[in-house]
Amino acid sequence: MGLDIKRLGPAAQKQIAAKLAGQAAAKRAKYGNEKAVRTMPNGLPRTFDSQREARRYDELRALYEAGAIRDLRLQVNFTLQEGYVAADGEVVRPIVYKADFRYIKDGNIIVEDVKGVRTPEYQMKKKLMQERFCITIMEI
Repeated sequence: MGLDIKRLGPAAQKQIAAKLAGQAAAKRAKYGNEKAVRTMPNGLPRTFDSQREARRYDELRALYEAGAIRDLRLQVNFTLQEGYVAADGEVVRPIVYKADFRYIKDGNIIVEDVKGVRTPEYQMKKKLMQERFCITIMEI
């Protein structure tokens, strides 16, 4: 028993043809961002989650090279709450915030996040960063 593709609509025909050809349709990003690639100082390529984040990296890299900031780091993890195992055996994972950029300027630690959408989860983590580390996240 076979399926007659010609009985399907044009969109379904196109989707099946793409699958059969091994060309899965490109999936749109959740928030509409487009990935961007930059060459790092070590010569290796790095993919950023958005064009905006990549442009901010370019700006921070220029500031770093000019000596205006130091210790520039990307994708730094901050553990906001440690993980644990509850009495009933349930494993509770840690709450971790991953900052886009962290650097030192004038002796102060600066944490930046390039934001397009401020999700409820991000807003909670921002408050926890302030409470636990006394660090206010700069939103770009």
